Amino acid sequence: MSDSNRTIAFQGELGANSHMACQAACPELEPLPCHSFEDMLGAVQEGRAARAMVPVENSVAGRVADIHHLLPESGLFITGEHFQRVNAMLLGVKGSSIDQVKEIHSHVHALGQSRKLMRELEAKPVQHPDTAGAARDVAARGDPTIAAIGPRLAAEIYGLDILRESVEDAEHNTTRMLIMGREPIVPPPGQGRCVTTIIFRVRSVPAALYKAMGGFATNGINLTKLESYMVGGSFEAAQFYVDADGHPEETPMRNALEELRFFCPPDAVQILGTYPAHPFRETNGS
Repeated sequence: MSDSNRTIAFQGELGANSHMACQAACPELEPLPCHSFEDMLGAVQEGRAARAMVPVENSVAGRVADIHHLLPESGLFITGEHFQRVNAMLLGVKGSSIDQVKEIHSHVHALGQSRKLMRELEAKPVQHPDTAGAARDVAARGDPTIAAIGPRLAAEIYGLDILRESVEDAEHNTTRMLIMGREPIVPPPGQGRCVTTIIFRVRSVPAALYKAMGGFATNGINLTKLESYMVGGSFEAAQFYVDADGHPEETPMRNALEELRFFCPPDAVQILGTYPAHPFRETNGS
């Protein structure tokens, strides 16, 4: 049995991009593959893992579906972030060649990010829950006409040949991951750039969002992300997700949060975490 305090959960099979992110960001932790996002978060909630590696957005495909609905209810906190470069490979069974490929299996995002390859090969796309699972299934079937799009690690684990490297359409293809745990780990103020992630709902009155966001503008707080999504199946109610540069114990952020709470219903502002900004932000101007 593995030590849960030395374990990090991720969604997908061994060899997935999230597995590679675990290796890169938390090499000291043992990866725990999970069938779904709910299972991944549940592993941390139930104490079977200390951390979860949570994909939230991709530079090509955009928001990762469903995850923003799960985070506020998870009871977990963001303790860090990681940017994982997605370098997709076309993987086939041993001894196969690219001109034999008639079907390509992978996650919907990986298929959508490799449209040029699909057109070139005139191959049928087949969706799977994750890239590594597709690679495992292709290896098990042993059919040279069926290939998978997945990471190099999946090829190593499942004994597949790399038929072509870097098949993704965009060279900047990167997925942002959040590292989450049961307790917040907040760095001291003044120790470098921090990101604070906030979930909030505004009052149902005209200009409520404009007024709620005003405190960030007047206090010089840079917002690197602002998204809205429906809650409770209602077309009237929206919840907002914000990534803001700054620390809640520093005066500008403290003032901005105070103004935000003024324009929101009671208990409608939730801080999911304050954590160090990843160096990727500096090199990519975000």
